[in-house]
Amino acid sequence: MKYLNPIISGFYPDPSIVKVGVDDFYLVTSSFEYFPAIPIFHSNDLLNWKQIGSVLTRDSQVNLRNSRSSGGLYAPTLRYHDGTFYMVSTDVSGTGNFYVTATDPKGPWSDPIKIPYGNIDPSLMFDDDGKVYVTVQNGAGYESHIIQYEIDIHTGKALTSPVVISHGDGGQWTEAPHLYKIRGIYYLLCACGGTGEDHRAIISKSNQPYGPFEMLNKPILTHNQMNDHPIQNIGHADFVEDQNGNWWAVFLGTRPVNQKYTVLGRETFLAPITWTEDGWPMIDNNEGNVSGVMETTKLSGESTLKENFLDHDDFEQDVLDLTWFYLRAKSEENYSLSERKSWLSLIGGPDHLSDEKGVPTLICKPQKHSKMEFSTLLEFDPKNNGEEAGLSVRLNEKAHYEIAVKPLNGEKVVVALKTIQGHTEEIARCMIRNLTVQLKIKSDNQDYHFQYAEEGEEWKNLGKAPLAYLSKEENGGFGGVFTGVCLGVYATGNGNESRTSAFFDWVHYKGENEITSLIDRKLEIKG
Repeated sequence: MKYLNPIISGFYPDPSIVKVGVDDFYLVTSSFEYFPAIPIFHSNDLLNWKQIGSVLTRDSQVNLRNSRSSGGLYAPTLRYHDGTFYMVSTDVSGTGNFYVTATDPKGPWSDPIKIPYGNIDPSLMFDDDGKVYVTVQNGAGYESHIIQYEIDIHTGKALTSPVVISHGDGGQWTEAPHLYKIRGIYYLLCACGGTGEDHRAIISKSNQPYGPFEMLNKPILTHNQMNDHPIQNIGHADFVEDQNGNWWAVFLGTRPVNQKYTVLGRETFLAPITWTEDGWPMIDNNEGNVSGVMETTKLSGESTLKENFLDHDDFEQDVLDLTWFYLRAKSEENYSLSERKSWLSLIGGPDHLSDEKGVPTLICKPQKHSKMEFSTLLEFDPKNNGEEAGLSVRLNEKAHYEIAVKPLNGEKVVVALKTIQGHTEEIARCMIRNLTVQLKIKSDNQDYHFQYAEEGEEWKNLGKAPLAYLSKEENGGFGGVFTGVCLGVYATGNGNESRTSAFFDWVHYKGENEITSLIDRKLEIKG
């Protein structure tokens, strides 16, 4: 059978995975400044994943209001032991290293239990003798290394002093450590090289949990010498064994548009692990084994080769779908599904999408395809200066585009806006007559296009803005941007509290899978 990579598209990086029972797999990813934090997914076949919730959903668990963009929650590790799930992570803007627990992965999860040592990327390992190890990155840059210590899993208290167990392979940022015990051997899996072009996964093994570790003399996962490959930056992996004894790796990677611009962020990929005769796990060391279309005889799930992806929300439920993110926090009073049945009502607060560490009224989801359409039906009758509502495509506060409705000189206009490197400009505007209007943002491999349609009329173009300016390459690279573009609906008072509700009847997303579309076109030409 064939399946598509990534297995979870869009900005869902740093995956960590566990198997529970026969064929229940659970996976978490980083969420940075977005709330609820740490989305959690479920699958029965490793290919088809459904988000079942988020780990951190309460103010008592996390406070992201002072988190910068690409701050907040980093690199979670998910583990399961004796009927309990454990998620350990780093809140770089607040708590530091901590873990939470749950007996049901859908939650509720406990309040955080802090752990004392290390910088970022903590991981837990439950050994056969009852000891629990924390393995965690420490230091920075080329001084980055891995330390390990034991804890009381009930309290988080350290039972031993931290010991340095690895300095990596000499590259910078040895991080994302995971300790496994497989067939009686301890394996230490790490990421190295930074999360950009030199990203790689390296492996060591030992007969003892603290080593000394023997390191394999080459990466087990990297595309750092394959500059022309459509999948780049692969690394930061986690291992899992399926019900048939096959081993798999989940890991992050990117799909730069036109081999130049990373807009979707770091996504979650899957590849099989092969074992050498002397016990080393191998995935893809610049061989090109990781591709957009994977073929395997080791999985029996439903193929993920689908031409188009559709996502529709008509706001019929009493609560928002759990796949939506808020930016840093949710101000409950600004969101309503009951003010008007089957409509989402938003009230704009003073914060705008350009405010550093702002908490604007916004719900959003990661963009999953470079070619897509995102649309809504908006009813909005603003009377006060500054009131604004519409669609947004956001990388961070310095890089985002909008199409929105706002008042101007006693009239109502639809306006397209672009914010590039922190500077906001109007692209175009047009007066509209009706109370309701459809808004749309489309993207191709070059631009985002802004369109609107009044009742009974055709779509009209309102301009475009370059896709490149919402990429990590044009915004400081992976040293400053760890997220990808998110699409959402928003409302703002632009410095003042808004008094006018913006009503959204539905939102619709359609993404084109370029790989399967290309396959279909080739088959059509052949036929």
